Amino acid sequence: MSKPQKDPEGFEKKTLLKYADFADSRVLEIGCGEGRLTWKYAAASGLTVGLDPDFDSLRVARADCPPDLRGRVHLARASAYHIPFSKEKFDVAILAWSL
Repeated sequence: MSKPQKDPEGFEKKTLLKYADFADSRVLEIGCGEGRLTWKYAAASGLTVGLDPDFDSLRVARADCPPDLRGRVHLARASAYHIPFSKEKFDVAILAWSL
């Protein structure tokens, strides 16, 4: 039995791209999980940093990262409580499905 596909109509991608300007933006995604949402907008960004506290989810995300995004998507194990950046600036921050 196959796993149900989330958002088969692509509403998440359409909505994200409609309300946020990702063109050459530095994006911080808190709670990136396995990257399901990340891959939908990262091609439009200049740089994407995905944070998640779950090691296994990040392992899957790294394995599933499309080859054309590997140079501009960086994944790190961290939580929203302790974001590992002190002076870095981001143009867009995403927190979706993380609460």
